[in-house]
Amino acid sequence: MCEGRLSTKMMYMRATDTLKKLLGPTQDIDVSSPDVTIRYARPDDALALLDLADLDSSHAPHGVVIVAEVDGRLWAAHSLDDGHAVADPFRPTGELSFLLAERARQLSSAARPPRRHLRTLQAA
Repeated sequence: MCEGRLSTKMMYMRATDTLKKLLGPTQDIDVSSPDVTIRYARPDDALALLDLADLDSSHAPHGVVIVAEVDGRLWAAHSLDDGHAVADPFRPTGELSFLLAERARQLSSAARPPRRHLRTLQAA
C-alpha cells in the first residue's frame, strides 16, 4: 500500500521536473504583487515608450498603442497598428507581453465587421 503512494509521488515529481525543464525558469507570484493596468497609451507616455524601447534595444511602437502599467511605470507596450511590441527586459514581462498581444487580438477582432456566411450554390 505504501509502495503505491510512493510510486505516484515519484511519478508526480518526475513530471514536475520535466515541466520545469521544458518551461524554463519561472517566478513565483508574490501575494502582494502590484496591480497591472492595461490601457491605451496617451501622448504623455511618449518619453516612457522611448525609454522602454531603448531598454528593449528596439524602436518605440507607433500608432495606436496599448500599454501594461505596473506601479505607475510602463513595463510593456504593443502597437495595434503593426503588432510591434516592446517590454522591459529587466522585469518579468513575458506574461504581460502575451496579455497585451491577446488584448490587441480582441480589440482588432471587435473592430472588424462580422463575416456573413454565404451559401455556396451547387451546380445542378
